[in-house]
Amino acid sequence: MSLPVRFLPEAQAEFDTAIDWHKDRGADLAKDFVARVQAVVKRIAATPKMHAAVHGDVRKAVLARFPYVVLYREDAGELIVISVFHTSRDPAEWQARVE
Repeated sequence: MSLPVRFLPEAQAEFDTAIDWHKDRGADLAKDFVARVQAVVKRIAATPKMHAAVHGDVRKAVLARFPYVVLYREDAGELIVISVFHTSRDPAEWQARVE
């Protein structure tokens, strides 16, 4: 059974911005990006402990093909997506959301 998923507003904004950036480079690229994020979120909702904790109880799932990670935690029976994070950015940006 999969956990319900909730994106923090900041994570949703990052995801939306990344989709727009990829759309500017091609509709197929954007579709692939969205599909890969959705697949990772579906997988971690089904098995949230499959990835190692990287900061307290926050876990990191790496996207294939794209330099992004999905940072998440399990809390009160739901999966909370903290960030859809480009790996070239400063991790302090998402870490501030969990402290």
